[in-house]
Amino acid sequence: MPSRHSRRMLATAAVLAVSAATIAGCSSGGSPDSTDGGTVTVTFAASTLGDPGRGPGLQAMIDKFNASQDGVKIEAASVPYPTFGQTVLTQLGGGEGPDIIRFDMPEFEAAASAGLLEPLDDRVDAEKLNLQPGPDKYMTVDGSRYGVIFEDANYGLFYNADLIPNPPTTFDEFVDIAKSTTNGDVYGLAFRQTQAEEAGVWQDIFNYVYGFGGEWSDGEKLTLNSPDVVKGLEAYQQMYDANVIPKGADAATFRKMFAQNKVGMELNNGGYVVATKNANPDLNFSVVRIPFPVKKQGALIAPMVINANSEHKDAAMTFIDWMLEPEQQVELQGVLGASSVATPTERSAESLAEAPYLSVFDELTDSGVPQIVLGFGAQTPDIRKIVVTEVLAALQGQQDMQTAMDKAQEQAEALVGG
Repeated sequence: MPSRHSRRMLATAAVLAVSAATIAGCSSGGSPDSTDGGTVTVTFAASTLGDPGRGPGLQAMIDKFNASQDGVKIEAASVPYPTFGQTVLTQLGGGEGPDIIRFDMPEFEAAASAGLLEPLDDRVDAEKLNLQPGPDKYMTVDGSRYGVIFEDANYGLFYNADLIPNPPTTFDEFVDIAKSTTNGDVYGLAFRQTQAEEAGVWQDIFNYVYGFGGEWSDGEKLTLNSPDVVKGLEAYQQMYDANVIPKGADAATFRKMFAQNKVGMELNNGGYVVATKNANPDLNFSVVRIPFPVKKQGALIAPMVINANSEHKDAAMTFIDWMLEPEQQVELQGVLGASSVATPTERSAESLAEAPYLSVFDELTDSGVPQIVLGFGAQTPDIRKIVVTEVLAALQGQQDMQTAMDKAQEQAEALVGG
Protein backbone atom coordinates (compact mmCIF):
# COMPACT_ATOMS: atom_id res chain seq x y z
CA MET A 1 0.00 0.00 0.00
CA PRO A 2 1.63 3.28 -1.03
CA SER A 3 2.06 6.00 1.61
CA ARG A 4 0.83 9.56 1.10
CA HIS A 5 4.46 10.56 0.53
CA SER A 6 4.99 7.91 -2.13
CA ARG A 7 1.72 8.89 -3.81
CA ARG A 8 2.93 12.48 -3.94
CA MET A 9 6.15 11.29 -5.55
CA LEU A 10 4.17 9.24 -8.08
CA ALA A 11 1.99 12.23 -8.88
CA THR A 12 5.01 14.50 -9.27
CA ALA A 13 6.68 11.99 -11.54
CA ALA A 14 3.50 11.67 -13.60
CA VAL A 15 3.35 15.43 -14.08
CA LEU A 16 7.02 15.82 -14.94
CA ALA A 17 6.91 12.83 -17.29
CA VAL A 18 4.40 14.58 -19.51
CA SER A 19 5.98 15.52 -22.81
CA ALA A 20 7.55 18.96 -22.85
CA ALA A 21 6.23 19.55 -26.32
CA THR A 22 5.58 23.04 -27.67
CA ILE A 23 3.13 24.88 -25.48
CA ALA A 24 1.11 27.76 -26.76
CA GLY A 25 -1.45 30.15 -25.55
CA CYS A 26 -1.32 30.29 -21.76
CA SER A 27 2.09 30.66 -20.22
CA SER A 28 1.42 34.07 -18.75
CA GLY A 29 0.91 33.04 -15.12
CA GLY A 30 3.29 35.06 -13.00
CA SER A 31 4.45 37.12 -15.94
CA PRO A 32 5.84 40.50 -14.80
CA ASP A 33 4.08 42.26 -17.69
CA SER A 34 0.62 41.13 -16.63
CA THR A 35 -0.26 44.47 -15.07
CA ASP A 36 -1.25 47.58 -17.00
CA GLY A 37 -1.98 50.89 -15.34
CA GLY A 38 -2.94 49.21 -12.08
CA THR A 39 -5.09 46.58 -13.75
CA VAL A 40 -3.90 43.04 -13.14
CA THR A 41 -4.41 40.64 -16.05
CA VAL A 42 -5.24 37.12 -14.97
CA THR A 43 -5.35 34.20 -17.40
CA PHE A 44 -8.17 31.65 -17.18
CA ALA A 45 -7.87 28.34 -19.02
CA ALA A 46 -10.95 26.15 -19.50
CA SER A 47 -11.64 23.59 -22.20
CA THR A 48 -15.25 24.77 -21.99
CA LEU A 49 -14.15 27.98 -23.73
CA GLY A 50 -13.59 25.94 -26.91
CA ASP A 51 -17.00 24.23 -26.73
CA PRO A 52 -19.07 25.65 -29.62
CA GLY A 53 -22.29 25.25 -27.61
CA ARG A 54 -21.13 26.65 -24.27
CA GLY A 55 -17.94 28.60 -24.98
CA PRO A 56 -19.64 31.80 -26.14
CA GLY A 57 -21.77 31.94 -22.99
CA LEU A 58 -18.73 31.53 -20.75
CA GLN A 59 -16.84 34.21 -22.68
CA ALA A 60 -19.83 36.52 -22.18
CA MET A 61 -19.54 35.99 -18.42
CA ILE A 62 -15.83 36.86 -18.56
CA ASP A 63 -16.69 40.02 -20.49
CA LYS A 64 -19.29 40.85 -17.86
CA PHE A 65 -16.73 40.49 -15.08
CA ASN A 66 -14.19 42.64 -16.92
CA ALA A 67 -16.79 45.36 -17.38
CA SER A 68 -17.73 45.25 -13.70
CA GLN A 69 -14.47 46.70 -12.30
CA ASP A 70 -11.02 48.09 -13.17
CA GLY A 71 -8.72 46.17 -10.84
CA VAL A 72 -8.65 42.76 -12.51
CA LYS A 73 -8.99 41.72 -16.13
CA ILE A 74 -9.63 38.10 -17.06
CA GLU A 75 -8.02 36.91 -20.26
CA ALA A 76 -9.16 33.58 -21.73
CA ALA A 77 -6.31 31.14 -22.45
CA SER A 78 -6.89 28.95 -25.47
CA VAL A 79 -5.88 25.30 -25.16
CA PRO A 80 -7.53 22.65 -27.37
CA TYR A 81 -9.60 20.09 -25.43
CA PRO A 82 -7.75 16.93 -26.60
CA THR A 83 -4.44 18.20 -25.20
CA PHE A 84 -5.75 20.44 -22.42
CA GLY A 85 -4.82 18.32 -19.40
CA GLN A 86 -1.32 17.34 -20.52
CA THR A 87 -0.53 20.83 -21.80
CA VAL A 88 -1.48 22.61 -18.59
CA LEU A 89 0.16 20.00 -16.35
CA THR A 90 3.37 20.45 -18.32
CA GLN A 91 3.19 24.20 -17.86
CA LEU A 92 2.55 23.92 -14.14
CA GLY A 93 5.43 21.45 -13.78
CA GLY A 94 7.69 24.05 -15.42
CA GLY A 95 6.64 26.80 -13.03
CA GLU A 96 4.40 28.55 -15.57
CA GLY A 97 0.82 28.15 -16.77
CA PRO A 98 -2.46 30.05 -16.50
CA ASP A 99 -3.42 31.70 -13.21
CA ILE A 100 -6.87 30.06 -13.01
CA ILE A 101 -7.64 26.62 -14.44
CA ARG A 102 -10.81 24.63 -14.93
CA PHE A 103 -9.44 21.10 -14.54
CA ASP A 104 -10.89 17.60 -14.87
CA MET A 105 -10.51 15.39 -11.80
CA PRO A 106 -7.51 13.21 -12.80
CA GLU A 107 -5.40 16.28 -13.64
CA PHE A 108 -6.71 18.07 -10.53
CA GLU A 109 -5.61 15.19 -8.30
CA ALA A 110 -2.22 14.93 -10.02
CA ALA A 111 -1.51 18.66 -9.79
CA ALA A 112 -2.70 18.96 -6.18
CA SER A 113 -0.71 15.90 -5.07
CA ALA A 114 2.40 17.34 -6.74
CA GLY A 115 2.05 20.69 -4.91
CA LEU A 116 1.28 22.66 -8.08
CA LEU A 117 -2.01 24.19 -6.89
CA GLU A 118 -2.64 26.96 -4.38
CA PRO A 119 -4.27 25.71 -1.14
CA LEU A 120 -7.60 27.46 -0.67
CA ASP A 121 -8.39 26.52 2.94
CA ASP A 122 -8.02 30.13 4.11
CA ARG A 123 -9.74 31.59 1.05
CA VAL A 124 -12.95 29.51 0.80
CA ASP A 125 -15.59 29.23 3.55
CA ALA A 126 -17.80 26.36 2.35
CA GLU A 127 -20.51 26.92 4.98
CA LYS A 128 -20.75 30.66 4.38
CA LEU A 129 -20.87 30.15 0.61
CA ASN A 130 -23.41 27.30 0.95
CA LEU A 131 -21.34 25.03 -1.29
CA GLN A 132 -23.07 21.78 -2.26
CA PRO A 133 -21.54 19.13 0.04
CA GLY A 134 -21.89 16.20 -2.39
CA PRO A 135 -19.43 17.32 -5.06
CA ASP A 136 -17.56 19.78 -2.82
CA LYS A 137 -16.13 16.97 -0.67
CA TYR A 138 -13.95 15.93 -3.62
CA MET A 139 -12.15 19.30 -3.64
CA THR A 140 -9.82 18.19 -0.84
CA VAL A 141 -6.55 16.31 -1.41
CA ASP A 142 -4.47 15.07 1.55
CA GLY A 143 -6.53 17.20 3.94
CA SER A 144 -6.28 20.52 2.08
CA ARG A 145 -8.76 22.25 -0.22
CA TYR A 146 -7.40 23.04 -3.67
CA GLY A 147 -10.51 23.93 -5.66
CA VAL A 148 -14.17 24.84 -5.88
CA ILE A 149 -16.73 23.27 -8.19
CA PHE A 150 -16.97 24.86 -11.63
CA GLU A 151 -19.21 22.14 -13.12
CA ASP A 152 -20.77 18.90 -11.92
CA ALA A 153 -22.33 16.90 -14.77
CA ASN A 154 -24.14 13.82 -13.47
CA TYR A 155 -25.04 10.74 -15.47
CA GLY A 156 -28.65 9.85 -16.21
CA LEU A 157 -30.57 7.57 -18.55
CA PHE A 158 -31.36 9.38 -21.82
CA TYR A 159 -34.30 7.74 -23.61
CA ASN A 160 -36.20 8.29 -26.83
CA ALA A 161 -39.79 8.92 -25.73
CA ASP A 162 -41.18 7.94 -29.13
CA LEU A 163 -39.56 4.50 -28.93
CA ILE A 164 -39.95 4.09 -25.15
CA PRO A 165 -43.08 5.77 -23.73
CA ASN A 166 -42.48 4.41 -20.22
CA PRO A 167 -38.82 4.40 -19.13
CA PRO A 168 -37.52 1.64 -16.83
CA THR A 169 -37.51 2.03 -13.07
CA THR A 170 -35.63 -1.19 -12.24
CA PHE A 171 -32.74 -3.10 -13.81
CA ASP A 172 -35.06 -5.95 -14.85
CA GLU A 173 -37.28 -3.44 -16.68
CA PHE A 174 -34.14 -1.92 -18.22
CA VAL A 175 -33.21 -5.33 -19.66
CA ASP A 176 -36.76 -6.09 -20.86
CA ILE A 177 -37.23 -2.70 -22.55
CA ALA A 178 -33.82 -2.90 -24.25
CA LYS A 179 -34.79 -6.30 -25.67
CA SER A 180 -38.31 -5.34 -26.76
CA THR A 181 -37.12 -2.12 -28.43
CA THR A 182 -34.42 -3.86 -30.48
CA ASN A 183 -35.80 -4.66 -33.90
CA GLY A 184 -34.04 -4.56 -37.27
CA ASP A 185 -31.81 -1.47 -37.42
CA VAL A 186 -33.25 -0.06 -34.17
CA TYR A 187 -31.45 -0.91 -30.94
CA GLY A 188 -32.74 -0.67 -27.40
CA LEU A 189 -29.44 0.53 -25.91
CA ALA A 190 -25.94 1.72 -26.84
CA PHE A 191 -22.63 1.99 -24.96
CA ARG A 192 -18.89 1.95 -25.59
CA GLN A 193 -17.31 -1.52 -25.77
CA THR A 194 -14.00 -1.23 -27.65
CA GLN A 195 -10.40 -0.66 -26.53
CA ALA A 196 -10.15 2.29 -28.92
CA GLU A 197 -12.61 4.12 -26.62
CA GLU A 198 -10.93 3.12 -23.36
CA ALA A 199 -11.84 6.36 -21.55
CA GLY A 200 -15.45 6.10 -22.72
CA VAL A 201 -15.76 2.45 -21.68
CA TRP A 202 -14.51 3.49 -18.23
CA GLN A 203 -17.25 6.13 -18.03
CA ASP A 204 -19.90 3.57 -19.01
CA ILE A 205 -18.83 0.77 -16.68
CA PHE A 206 -18.40 3.29 -13.83
CA ASN A 207 -22.19 3.69 -13.71
CA TYR A 208 -22.74 -0.09 -13.55
CA VAL A 209 -20.13 -0.61 -10.81
CA TYR A 210 -21.41 2.16 -8.52
CA GLY A 211 -25.04 1.48 -9.45
CA PHE A 212 -24.67 -2.06 -8.09
CA GLY A 213 -22.97 -0.97 -4.87
CA GLY A 214 -19.33 -1.41 -5.92
CA GLU A 215 -16.37 0.94 -5.49
CA TRP A 216 -12.95 0.77 -7.14
CA SER A 217 -11.25 1.39 -3.78
CA ASP A 218 -12.01 2.18 -0.16
CA GLY A 219 -9.85 5.30 -0.45
CA GLU A 220 -6.76 3.53 0.84
CA LYS A 221 -6.84 0.10 -0.82
CA LEU A 222 -7.91 -1.07 -4.28
CA THR A 223 -11.07 -3.21 -4.35
CA LEU A 224 -11.27 -3.96 -8.07
CA ASN A 225 -12.23 -7.62 -7.58
CA SER A 226 -14.74 -7.15 -4.77
CA PRO A 227 -18.09 -8.96 -5.15
CA ASP A 228 -20.10 -5.76 -5.75
CA VAL A 229 -17.70 -4.50 -8.44
CA VAL A 230 -17.91 -7.85 -10.24
CA LYS A 231 -21.72 -7.82 -9.90
CA GLY A 232 -21.92 -4.45 -11.63
CA LEU A 233 -19.61 -5.53 -14.43
CA GLU A 234 -21.59 -8.73 -14.92
CA ALA A 235 -24.70 -6.56 -15.40
CA TYR A 236 -22.79 -4.59 -18.07
CA GLN A 237 -21.83 -7.89 -19.74
CA GLN A 238 -25.44 -9.10 -19.52
CA MET A 239 -26.52 -6.16 -21.68
CA TYR A 240 -23.69 -6.83 -24.13
CA ASP A 241 -24.61 -10.51 -24.42
CA ALA A 242 -28.31 -9.67 -24.89
CA ASN A 243 -27.52 -8.30 -28.38
CA VAL A 244 -29.43 -5.07 -27.75
CA ILE A 245 -26.61 -2.69 -28.74
CA PRO A 246 -24.98 -1.85 -32.10
CA LYS A 247 -21.79 -3.80 -31.38
CA GLY A 248 -18.63 -2.17 -32.71
CA ALA A 249 -20.26 1.25 -33.10
CA ASP A 250 -18.27 4.05 -31.50
CA ALA A 251 -19.86 6.83 -29.45
CA ALA A 252 -20.01 9.28 -32.35
CA THR A 253 -21.88 6.71 -34.42
CA PHE A 254 -24.41 5.54 -31.86
CA ARG A 255 -25.11 9.10 -30.67
CA LYS A 256 -25.93 10.00 -34.24
CA MET A 257 -28.20 6.94 -34.27
CA PHE A 258 -29.86 8.16 -31.06
CA ALA A 259 -30.55 11.49 -32.73
CA GLN A 260 -32.01 9.60 -35.73
CA ASN A 261 -34.42 7.49 -33.62
CA LYS A 262 -32.30 4.36 -34.09
CA VAL A 263 -31.27 3.90 -30.45
CA GLY A 264 -33.70 3.84 -27.54
CA MET A 265 -31.49 4.45 -24.49
CA GLU A 266 -27.98 5.52 -23.48
CA LEU A 267 -26.30 6.57 -20.26
CA ASN A 268 -24.88 10.06 -20.57
CA ASN A 269 -24.14 13.14 -18.53
CA GLY A 270 -25.93 16.46 -18.21
CA GLY A 271 -23.26 18.21 -20.22
CA TYR A 272 -24.46 16.30 -23.29
CA VAL A 273 -27.98 17.72 -23.35
CA VAL A 274 -26.94 20.72 -25.46
CA ALA A 275 -25.21 18.48 -28.02
CA THR A 276 -28.22 16.16 -28.19
CA LYS A 277 -30.54 19.07 -28.91
CA ASN A 278 -28.15 20.43 -31.53
CA ALA A 279 -27.99 17.03 -33.26
CA ASN A 280 -31.77 16.96 -33.70
CA PRO A 281 -33.87 19.82 -32.30
CA ASP A 282 -37.04 17.78 -32.91
CA LEU A 283 -35.86 14.66 -31.07
CA ASN A 284 -38.44 13.62 -28.47
CA PHE A 285 -36.11 12.58 -25.65
CA SER A 286 -36.09 12.80 -21.89
CA VAL A 287 -33.91 11.74 -18.95
CA VAL A 288 -34.54 9.72 -15.77
CA ARG A 289 -32.32 8.35 -13.01
CA ILE A 290 -30.35 5.29 -14.08
CA PRO A 291 -32.54 2.36 -12.89
CA PHE A 292 -29.84 0.45 -11.03
CA PRO A 293 -30.28 -0.78 -7.42
CA VAL A 294 -28.06 1.85 -5.72
CA LYS A 295 -28.53 5.58 -6.25
CA LYS A 296 -24.93 6.37 -7.15
CA GLN A 297 -23.61 7.28 -10.55
CA GLY A 298 -20.60 8.70 -12.29
CA ALA A 299 -20.16 12.45 -12.51
CA LEU A 300 -17.87 14.67 -14.54
CA ILE A 301 -16.70 16.97 -11.79
CA ALA A 302 -14.59 19.94 -12.87
CA PRO A 303 -12.82 22.01 -10.19
CA MET A 304 -11.70 25.61 -10.62
CA VAL A 305 -8.20 26.10 -9.14
CA ILE A 306 -5.38 28.63 -8.79
CA ASN A 307 -1.86 27.96 -10.05
CA ALA A 308 0.54 27.77 -7.08
CA ASN A 309 3.13 29.67 -9.17
CA SER A 310 0.80 32.52 -10.05
CA GLU A 311 1.99 35.97 -8.98
CA HIS A 312 -1.60 37.16 -8.92
CA LYS A 313 -3.36 34.79 -6.54
CA ASP A 314 -5.44 37.53 -4.88
CA ALA A 315 -6.60 38.81 -8.26
CA ALA A 316 -7.41 35.26 -9.33
CA MET A 317 -9.45 34.80 -6.17
CA THR A 318 -11.37 37.99 -6.96
CA PHE A 319 -12.71 36.32 -10.11
CA ILE A 320 -13.50 33.04 -8.32
CA ASP A 321 -15.34 34.92 -5.55
CA TRP A 322 -17.37 36.73 -8.21
CA MET A 323 -18.22 33.45 -9.94
CA LEU A 324 -19.49 32.03 -6.63
CA GLU A 325 -22.01 34.85 -6.14
CA PRO A 326 -25.65 33.71 -6.55
CA GLU A 327 -26.29 35.77 -9.71
CA GLN A 328 -23.24 34.35 -11.49
CA GLN A 329 -23.99 30.80 -10.32
CA VAL A 330 -27.44 30.94 -11.93
CA GLU A 331 -25.95 32.39 -15.10
CA LEU A 332 -23.17 29.76 -15.21
CA GLN A 333 -25.69 26.94 -14.79
CA GLY A 334 -27.65 28.35 -17.70
CA VAL A 335 -24.48 28.34 -19.81
CA LEU A 336 -23.61 24.76 -18.84
CA GLY A 337 -27.10 23.38 -19.51
CA ALA A 338 -28.10 20.41 -17.34
CA SER A 339 -25.04 20.47 -15.05
CA SER A 340 -24.91 21.57 -11.44
CA VAL A 341 -22.60 24.30 -10.13
CA ALA A 342 -20.88 25.01 -6.81
CA THR A 343 -23.98 26.24 -4.96
CA PRO A 344 -27.67 25.27 -5.09
CA THR A 345 -29.62 27.27 -7.66
CA GLU A 346 -33.26 27.52 -8.64
CA ARG A 347 -34.23 26.80 -12.23
CA SER A 348 -36.61 29.20 -13.89
CA ALA A 349 -40.18 28.10 -14.60
CA GLU A 350 -39.50 28.62 -18.30
CA SER A 351 -36.47 26.34 -18.38
CA LEU A 352 -38.29 23.60 -16.43
CA ALA A 353 -41.28 23.83 -18.75
CA GLU A 354 -39.00 23.40 -21.74
CA ALA A 355 -36.90 20.64 -20.18
CA PRO A 356 -38.56 19.02 -17.13
CA TYR A 357 -35.69 16.53 -16.82
CA LEU A 358 -33.39 19.31 -15.55
CA SER A 359 -34.72 18.61 -12.07
CA VAL A 360 -33.64 14.95 -12.47
CA PHE A 361 -30.04 16.00 -12.96
CA ASP A 362 -30.21 18.45 -10.06
CA GLU A 363 -31.50 15.71 -7.73
CA LEU A 364 -28.45 13.58 -8.59
CA THR A 365 -25.94 16.17 -7.38
CA ASP A 366 -25.33 14.55 -3.99
CA SER A 367 -25.00 10.99 -5.36
CA GLY A 368 -22.48 11.68 -8.13
CA VAL A 369 -18.99 10.21 -7.86
CA PRO A 370 -16.04 11.59 -9.87
CA GLN A 371 -14.76 9.07 -12.39
CA ILE A 372 -11.46 8.43 -10.66
CA VAL A 373 -10.24 5.70 -8.34
CA LEU A 374 -10.67 7.47 -5.02
CA GLY A 375 -7.34 7.80 -3.23
CA PHE A 376 -5.51 7.00 -6.47
CA GLY A 377 -6.56 9.94 -8.61
CA ALA A 378 -3.19 10.52 -10.26
CA GLN A 379 -2.88 6.81 -11.11
CA THR A 380 -6.44 6.50 -12.45
CA PRO A 381 -5.49 6.56 -16.18
CA ASP A 382 -3.13 3.60 -15.71
CA ILE A 383 -5.59 1.67 -13.53
CA ARG A 384 -8.34 2.45 -16.06
CA LYS A 385 -6.32 0.90 -18.87
CA ILE A 386 -5.80 -2.29 -16.87
CA VAL A 387 -9.47 -2.61 -15.90
CA VAL A 388 -10.89 -1.84 -19.34
CA THR A 389 -8.51 -4.28 -21.05
CA GLU A 390 -9.53 -7.13 -18.74
CA VAL A 391 -13.26 -6.29 -18.88
CA LEU A 392 -13.26 -6.25 -22.68
CA ALA A 393 -11.45 -9.60 -22.72
CA ALA A 394 -14.34 -10.93 -20.62
CA LEU A 395 -16.89 -9.50 -23.08
CA GLN A 396 -15.10 -11.39 -25.85
CA GLY A 397 -15.46 -14.65 -23.93
CA GLN A 398 -11.77 -15.05 -23.09
CA GLN A 399 -12.43 -15.22 -19.32
CA ASP A 400 -15.24 -14.76 -16.82
CA MET A 401 -15.67 -11.39 -15.11
CA GLN A 402 -14.39 -12.56 -11.71
CA THR A 403 -11.17 -13.81 -13.32
CA ALA A 404 -10.87 -10.55 -15.25
CA MET A 405 -11.04 -8.47 -12.10
CA ASP A 406 -8.76 -10.76 -10.12
CA LYS A 407 -6.15 -10.17 -12.83
CA ALA A 408 -6.88 -6.43 -12.85
CA GLN A 409 -6.47 -6.26 -9.06
CA GLU A 410 -3.08 -8.00 -9.22
CA GLN A 411 -1.78 -5.76 -12.01
CA ALA A 412 -3.07 -2.55 -10.42
CA GLU A 413 -1.60 -3.39 -7.01
CA ALA A 414 1.78 -3.90 -8.68
CA LEU A 415 1.34 -0.52 -10.38
CA VAL A 416 0.59 1.49 -7.24
CA GLY A 417 3.08 -0.34 -5.08
CA GLY A 418 1.34 -2.97 -3.02
